[in-house]
Amino acid sequence: MSMWWSLRLRREAASVPLARRLLVGAMETAGVDPDVAFDLALALTEACANAVEHGGTAAGEDYRVTAYFDGDRCHIEVIDSGPGFAAPTPPPETPATRPTVPPPTDTGAEGGRGLFLIAELSDHVDIRDRPGSGAVVSFDKILKWREDAPLQAA
Repeated sequence: MSMWWSLRLRREAASVPLARRLLVGAMETAGVDPDVAFDLALALTEACANAVEHGGTAAGEDYRVTAYFDGDRCHIEVIDSGPGFAAPTPPPETPATRPTVPPPTDTGAEGGRGLFLIAELSDHVDIRDRPGSGAVVSFDKILKWREDAPLQAA
């Protein structure tokens, strides 16, 4: 089973629950286990919230969300047109394509947990600057299925 969708959304708070509801609806219809669906929906919410908050300089700029199910894996990508990441240089043993996301340090802060949560809720995460301008946050998770899943991978 494969399923793919892509959205181009305005950088405004109302777009975040729209993307989340579309993903949750697709996973419920396909028969994805509710715990896995919750993790992916929360990770997507964090990625979209980051794109809305940090993804550009002009009001109303867009960001893009793409999701696909392929067999037993879900891949999600959120791309914005903001300033990108000021990523620290990774340690020599860490590949540059898979940055380590440090846990938040200020437990009283309102924000700063999004990328950490995405990394914790995913099986694989890739956070990078987009050539030109912007950021790309993509993540994968192995899917588990309900017993009655109509679209379960063979």
